[in-house]
Amino acid sequence: MSDKRTAVFVVMDGVGDRPLKELGGKTPLQAAKTPTFDRLSAQGQNGLMNVIGPGITPGSDTAHLALFGYDPIADYPGRGPLEAFGAGLETKPGDVAFRSNFATVDSKMVVLDRRAGRNFTPEEQAELQAALDGIEIDGVKVRFIATVEHRGALVLEGEGLYAEISDVDPHETGKKILTVRPLKPEAEKTAKVVNELMRVAHERMKGLETNKERAKKGIPLANAILLRGPGRHSDIPSLPERYGIKAAVIAGGALYIGTAKYVGMEHIPVEGQTGTIDTNFDNIAKKTIETIRADYNYVFVHIKAPDNASHDGNAKEKVLAIEKTDEMVGTILDAVADDVVIAITGDHTTAVSVGEHQCDPVPIVVWSNFIRPDSVEKFSEIDAAKGALHTIRGIDVMPILLGYSGHIEKFGA
Repeated sequence: MSDKRTAVFVVMDGVGDRPLKELGGKTPLQAAKTPTFDRLSAQGQNGLMNVIGPGITPGSDTAHLALFGYDPIADYPGRGPLEAFGAGLETKPGDVAFRSNFATVDSKMVVLDRRAGRNFTPEEQAELQAALDGIEIDGVKVRFIATVEHRGALVLEGEGLYAEISDVDPHETGKKILTVRPLKPEAEKTAKVVNELMRVAHERMKGLETNKERAKKGIPLANAILLRGPGRHSDIPSLPERYGIKAAVIAGGALYIGTAKYVGMEHIPVEGQTGTIDTNFDNIAKKTIETIRADYNYVFVHIKAPDNASHDGNAKEKVLAIEKTDEMVGTILDAVADDVVIAITGDHTTAVSVGEHQCDPVPIVVWSNFIRPDSVEKFSEIDAAKGALHTIRGIDVMPILLGYSGHIEKFGA
């Protein structure tokens, strides 16, 4: 038998929580019926994980960088490049990328609606995208892609670009689009390009047929863009370069897909994977099994639904999301248990009682049919504290998972 297996990494977004009165003083993980996770905990090794570090509340982007084995401070490129990758807009080292919104402004560039009414047809998105994509300013090319509703991703491609600039977005209505300033001298060119782009984009967008029709219907015009989260793509070694592995990502959200692609994973699309409670768990299971059998060495599976429920303050839906994920993992293991090492965890705690990310550590279990088990019998934040892994950091997960999977060479003679 080969000593190498496929490392499967399942992340339930925001799964960590605190005891809730509506659940009888239990956390959602304790309240959920999770026969698969409990079996893995009883047969595997458990612990708690501070994804970034003790007392630090993780963002989703930095959390996933850490979980993929990268320093979330030194290797973080900013949100923009990760969103661009996830949207299908590739960047390369030196490019500066942004998240963007279509917005409504008046003739003086005062923001009237930061989301331009939110809803856009595919035809409207296509016309707006065509107006913005390909703009050139001072030797810098603009690449733009419309994504969901009012959102998009934008990349500046050229020489001498840096992301250290002030905001375009005033973050409230009734204020003018902000004049961008360089936050360090080398970003002066980027600031000038962005300021000119705001003007050019407005001129191109305001006369589009899309906006003529929206005006007739009394719908907010999409006559400007607001840029957020600038980041510069840096050159970091990919997972294939670091470990010699073939890695895949199965996820429904652009940020998670983008972060995974940034470190060298291949995106495997799944029909019906939406990132909500209605995501097609059966299709995710089937595609994960196919991917494992297709000779990938590492498969990352992201489930967004627990986090959405947490932000909505919906404890029952969070429990349901956990139970559906448990059933999904059971289906995967029924097919490929002898071929994998699997880790189950979350990227951060999102407390239902607060509705936001919190610094509380999350539980993690690592299982394979050869691993020495500890004494933990159930998968939860409370039980995991007694496990053999003790308390680890997010950056520790990749070497643990790949080490057990046989993809890390012996250190030393």
